[in-house]
Order: sequence, then structure tokens, then C-alpha cells
Amino acid sequence: MTRIELARKGIVTAEMEAVAQAEGVTAQKLASDIAEGVTVITRNVFHEITPLGIGRGLRTKINANIGTSKDKVSYDDEIKKLEVLVKYGADAVMDLSTGGAIKDLRNTLIKKSPVAVGTVPIYEAVVSTTERHGHIAKMSPDDLFEVIEGHAKDGVDFVTVHCGVTRRAIERLKEDGRILDVVSRGGAFLLEWMIYNDRENPLYEQYDRLMEIAKRYDLTLSLGDGFRPGCLADATDRSQIEELVTLGELRDRALAEGVQAIIEGPGHVPLNQVELNIKMQKEICKGAPFYVLGPLVTDIGMGYDHISAAIGGAIAGAAGADFLCYVTPAEHIRLPNIDDVREGVIASKLAAHAADIAKGIPGAMEKDRKMAQCRKNLDWEGQMSLSFDPARVREWRGQVPPSVTEVCSMCGEFCAIKTVERALGKK
Repeated sequence: MTRIELARKGIVTAEMEAVAQAEGVTAQKLASDIAEGVTVITRNVFHEITPLGIGRGLRTKINANIGTSKDKVSYDDEIKKLEVLVKYGADAVMDLSTGGAIKDLRNTLIKKSPVAVGTVPIYEAVVSTTERHGHIAKMSPDDLFEVIEGHAKDGVDFVTVHCGVTRRAIERLKEDGRILDVVSRGGAFLLEWMIYNDRENPLYEQYDRLMEIAKRYDLTLSLGDGFRPGCLADATDRSQIEELVTLGELRDRALAEGVQAIIEGPGHVPLNQVELNIKMQKEICKGAPFYVLGPLVTDIGMGYDHISAAIGGAIAGAAGADFLCYVTPAEHIRLPNIDDVREGVIASKLAAHAADIAKGIPGAMEKDRKMAQCRKNLDWEGQMSLSFDPARVREWRGQVPPSVTEVCSMCGEFCAIKTVERALGKK
């Protein structure tokens, strides 16, 4: 039986107990939420990792994307990126590789990763098809489903599948007059295949087949947003909403079959529309876990898109988003390097943490209270240990002149904390 089926019968597994304990909730409540489809545990039956809970009342999680491209293939770099993203607190990793020996790298990542692993199977299906036949149009539905099952057999914990890219949605897209029609790579692949072959999306048309695969491996379906807005001007338009309605319907079908599903969301969204998007998704998709890319709240942050995404991610998380996909400083420019991964993870962790404080997640404020006390006590070791990047803080603290011991070199002898303590007679 799948987790949903077990939860429906009131069976609380050791896995559920472990997640509940880690999240500070009761196992019975967690099981009830899994049965309702508002929480998932992303772990393939063949992947031995600490199970990851995503959903209602749980800590906001973050994912970090890595992977090769045709122009840059370095397995050593990707493994180092995995080590870095785990070190700095990512809860999951997605392998988006499109170059080199994709299957070999995926299996290495699955073997080495202590966190949940996600993939986008259509990438491999398209790469394989173009290598063999020269064009994506030659891909058959069987080719795609064979790749999906291969990922599941390998131990992938969740897969992005763009099931909402339908023929009807494409017609809507043509009418909408977007600036950036489709920026999702998986969505673009499917759109091109559908137009060339004049056929419906096999992931939508054969959704039962997809659910059968997911059920065998307790694989979580991440229902991808192929029509997510790629710029602020396209945000919250009819194409985006039409796809979201379809994803909500598909989520209901998955839940009925005992298959876990999460919903992917935008994208580029103006600041004043972020909360609206989250609440709209939660309503349309009946509280299903929501996985957002950022969202980025401006289009002109090139080189600093991790900051644009962290701003949007904090607001999205506070409004109810459950899972944030990080964005690195290299977004829209190039394949991220190891430093980019670190910066992206830390920015996203800050957003998730800020959201958890706003949501009142148990224990979320505890480290902040400790940090405040360490600052009051001018306890630099304590402050460094509580930061997201202790090595950077220690390096920068080492640049302070030797004459400055207790305070920072910005305030020096005019330190506000020491001044007030003197004035109040505490020292």
C-alpha cells in the first residue's frame, strides 16, 4: 500500500513517526494530512534517505537544482554542488541534466544524496530522442513513459511532469498575447512535440499510466507549471490559471488513486500578486502542497536573482507555499557554479525561515532569540554558530582590527549595546 492508502486506514508508519518528530507535530495529525492530500512524504521505496515531509503545518522546505548541460559536463562539479547544497541546508536536490551520461550522473547523485532527489524525466527523453532521431517530434509516448519508469526504478523521490500542457491550453496561450510565451523547458518540449505531431500531451492523455508508475514506487508527482509566467507582465494571466485548474483536477485523481502529488507554481510575479497566487492555488487545488520557483518579484535582477527570488519566496512561504525552489545569482545567465549554489541555498533558506516565523511554525523563532541574546552579550562565537554561513562571518570578523575585541568595527567605542548598558548601570 502507498502512504496515502496506509494513512486512510489509520496506520501510522515508522516513517510517519520520524517525520512528525522532526517537524514537531503529532504522527496522527500528519497521517490525517497525508490521507487528505495536503501533506506528502517524498521518498521512493528504493531510496534510503531521511524521509522529507512537505505540506500543511510543516517547516517550509527548499530545493536546489543542479545538473549538466550539453556545453558543460563535469560530474565532479555536480557532486561538489550536492555536497555544498546539503551542507548549507537544502532539503532536496533536483537533477536537471541534459548533457553527458545523464543516467550515470543521476544514479551517482541518488547513491550519494542524503536528501530527496527529484528529476524532470522529459529532459532525458528529449535528449535521447534527438540523439537517435534528430528531432523531438520523433519521441513516442512509450519513450517518455519508459524514461519516467526508469527514474522511478533508480530511486528518484519526486518527478516534475508537465501534465497541464494540453491542446486547449495551447490555444489559450495563442490568444493571451504573452511577451514570453513559455519559459518552462519541459513545457516548451511538450508544446513543440504536440504541435509537430498534432496530438494531445501523453502525460495528460495517459495520466492513468503515469499514476500506475507512481503508485508502484510511491513516487511523488510534482505537477509542473509549463505555462508559468516568465516575466511580470505575463503573471496571473488566463494561460497560467487554465493550467492551474487542470493541475487541480489531476491532483484530485491522484489522491483518489493513493498517489502523492504536489503542485508547481510561478515564476515571475509582481510583489502585490504573490499572496494572491498562493491563496488561489490553495483554493483551486484543495490545499495541496505548493512548490514555487522563487517567485521572482522583478525581471531586472540579473546577477542578483537569488535576492529577487528570496523576497518573493518569503512572501509566498508566509502566505502558505510549502516548498521553495532556489534561484542562484547565475539565473538567466549561465549554468550555476559551486559558489552560485551556496549563495542560492542560503538566500532561499533565509526566505523559508522568515516564512516559518510568520506562519508560527513551532520552534522557528528559537534561533533568532538565541542570536539576539548572543548579540546582547557580544558573544561572537555564539553569533557565528547561529548564522547560516559561519565560515563567512568568521572570515569577515577576522578582518576587524586587533584593537577591536568585543564590538564590531563599524560602531567601535560607540557601540549602542555598551552605551546603553553603561547608561542603565548594568556595567
